[in-house]
Amino acid sequence: MREKAFLYNLKAILVFLFFLLGPISGYSQKKNKKKENTTEIAKDTTSSKKGKKYNDLVKKGTVKKGLFNIIQVKTDVYFEIQDSLFEREFLVVNKLSQVPFQVNDAGLNKGMNYENKVISFYKDTIARKVWVRSYLPKVSSPKEDAITASVKDNFSESIIEVFDIETKNNDSTSIVIKVNKIFDGKQKSFNDVLSNISFGGSVKSDLSYIESLKAFPKNVVIKSQLTTSISEGGPSLSVTLGVTSNIVLLDKVPMKPRFSDNRIGYFTEKHWYFADAQQAMAEKELITRWRLEPKKEEEERYLKGELVEPKKPIVYYIDPSTPKQWRKYIIEGVRDWQLAFEKAGFKNAIIAKEPTEADVDFDVDDVRYSVITYAASQKSNAMGPSVVDPRSGEIIEADIIWWHNVMTSLQSWMRIQTGPIDPKARGNTFSDEHMGEAIRFVSSHEVGHTFGLKHNMGASFAYDVESLRSKEFTSKMGGTAPSIMDYARYNYVAQPEDNVTAITPKIGDYDKYAIEWGYRWYGNDDNEQLKLNVLIASHENDPIYFYGEQQDGSNLIDPRSQSEDLGNDAVKASGYGLKNLKSVVNNILNWTYEKDKSYYETAKLYIGTIGQWQLYNRHVMNNIGGIYLNVTVHGDNKQSYVPVPALMQKRAADYLVKNVITIPQWLFFNPILDKTNPLKDSPIGPYEYTPYTLSRELQYSILYDLFSDDRLLRMTENELYQRNKTTEKVFTVNELFSKMHQKVFAPTILNKSLSILERMTQKNYVDVLIISTNKLFEKTDAKKTIDIQETLQMPHLCSLDDAHMMRNINQSSLKRVTEVTSDKKGELNKVLQLLKTKKSTGDQSTQNHYRDLIQRIEKALNNTTF
Repeated sequence: MREKAFLYNLKAILVFLFFLLGPISGYSQKKNKKKENTTEIAKDTTSSKKGKKYNDLVKKGTVKKGLFNIIQVKTDVYFEIQDSLFEREFLVVNKLSQVPFQVNDAGLNKGMNYENKVISFYKDTIARKVWVRSYLPKVSSPKEDAITASVKDNFSESIIEVFDIETKNNDSTSIVIKVNKIFDGKQKSFNDVLSNISFGGSVKSDLSYIESLKAFPKNVVIKSQLTTSISEGGPSLSVTLGVTSNIVLLDKVPMKPRFSDNRIGYFTEKHWYFADAQQAMAEKELITRWRLEPKKEEEERYLKGELVEPKKPIVYYIDPSTPKQWRKYIIEGVRDWQLAFEKAGFKNAIIAKEPTEADVDFDVDDVRYSVITYAASQKSNAMGPSVVDPRSGEIIEADIIWWHNVMTSLQSWMRIQTGPIDPKARGNTFSDEHMGEAIRFVSSHEVGHTFGLKHNMGASFAYDVESLRSKEFTSKMGGTAPSIMDYARYNYVAQPEDNVTAITPKIGDYDKYAIEWGYRWYGNDDNEQLKLNVLIASHENDPIYFYGEQQDGSNLIDPRSQSEDLGNDAVKASGYGLKNLKSVVNNILNWTYEKDKSYYETAKLYIGTIGQWQLYNRHVMNNIGGIYLNVTVHGDNKQSYVPVPALMQKRAADYLVKNVITIPQWLFFNPILDKTNPLKDSPIGPYEYTPYTLSRELQYSILYDLFSDDRLLRMTENELYQRNKTTEKVFTVNELFSKMHQKVFAPTILNKSLSILERMTQKNYVDVLIISTNKLFEKTDAKKTIDIQETLQMPHLCSLDDAHMMRNINQSSLKRVTEVTSDKKGELNKVLQLLKTKKSTGDQSTQNHYRDLIQRIEKALNNTTF
């Protein structure tokens, strides 16, 4: 038995070596060729054995012709792939097409693109397999350079899937593979939906199936129903997701890329370039943009400066599920960009329309169609992502997701920001026309993203605050900022007596300039980069064309580039905003009145007003320790880092003293409280905030951020650098502490009894210093940190730029040995000495308060070790 087994194994090894190494030298070329032929799948005997002969498959099933012919035999699905398509590059695009309640509630909706990857198919006739490989197309090198061989080896493809070759067509120009496993949830190679939407787990294949298939000349569309189970501390729930996978054929020759410039805001794809002539690898970023080109016969006219129609315009379709009364406004918001593209030399470049009977193949999930998808959801948002060819940055298709409840945000903004100057913006329900104009604004903003434009949070800084009160200026400029890509909201600066009517954000001069820079066609002109640089240079000294990158809101450095601010002076703009807020508060009960209705709308408008007050506080606070971060290049004679002027920082501190250290009674303690508390919706239902609790938490939040380590370190850096460089006055950390100390402890210094709010402010001030000082030494009271959260968050749109924040500046190393430690502990000691001196002054509540603070400070200082 052992001898037979040995001989059998030996024979198997010899056969394996024969196939691996090929025939030995004694075999003729003819025999070698004959051997190769025996491995081809064309032999009918092989096909017959498997029962998958091509004609039988076609006869038994249905065939849909397209990029891949799709053959369906009952529940089995086959791709027929032409030989010409092997080793071509495809983009797999996966989207959600249906979601159940649990997923909708988590913020995931129809139309969301959650996974893209570049793949290629490789035919292996020896093994009778088709291998699928994927790679990241982010590396390039010249074909003729020696380093290219190394690039290929060091940035190679990875195998992600394999299929058996089932048969081939009759003229041997295509092969057939069975593809069920990649679309019914058995394999994650083409569609890993659960990981990409952060659900984890696995698909239950017995509860999943392929729903429908479509084939078109350059793509195939496969829809599946994939089921999993989720549990959130309770019983397991079955969740079925409708997913759509597109496989799109990419052009053999990618679009000519355009490299980014940090002085103008485009989304980008990073790319590495290797070449023999280099001394270091070049890392560049390709902007994302549509391939907009003149027709061949009109290239000469275009280059002469005449407006021409593009070879292929950008077309957006309106989701048929969009309520009819809003469709025209969404379409108008798209068409408003026509003028911007005319600056780039193209007319009729943008088309927005509803699908008609002529669009027989229309499908919102088909990547041939850019769709503004309407999502029935409680989420109040909209966003405009795109599907991009990562090889070149070419936008292939755009997906704007429009959540139904975005109108709640629009109404809140308009009532609070413009109610005092616009009677149309006061009621619980707006007219369709008034809401429609707001929808048009959001449509334009989101469509701007699908052109590749990032947020320009610095645009609003271009306008002088007083000009926003000018009817003539606002009518001329047509909006609240020179870019609709800013989060410049409605005109909260204008006062009722100003009679300003142009109060809505519009597409502005920066937007037209950005489109011209990104979309002007230069053909094969070798001087393209030079011409683009000249275009930027001709605009860079005009503040209207300033680009300010979106920043991390938790550590904002440049106060020019803030969200939802207006004008070039946050103190002045916020002061005007407060005047209007007082008017809103005085009218909330009247504006929200509905006979026999609850005070729900009243409470919601009230908390929105408080949120606007907090927004103004932050706009102002970010000037303290702020630095203007300029994008500079050699030869422009500009400073890269410019501290906010000391006078502005002092004015900002004075604003906070007046409006935060002193809690505004008109806002937190008024007749509205006789009817309702401020109310915010939450997953567990409406959540009410009492005025003492809400004012305490919001004040604490400002104080904590005001004395953040990074802010104080920037002020210290400024003091060190500026005093060695110039005699210009600087605003120091000691001045900030002194100004706040004098206000917070003013009644204590005067031996007065403290009110509840005054005691609250002192506790907040002291606690902020204790907690932040302890954090420097990684030590906290009772081994627990206080989690500082935004109690109040105003609604935002399209959080697209999270991965594209402003450049990082390292100020975090070894904070415990910086001046911040000494400054904070010094202020705590100063407060301690004052309280010990005054501990017997004031009424009993005041004295109890002082003793409490003394014990807290002493414990904190004694427990802080080096």
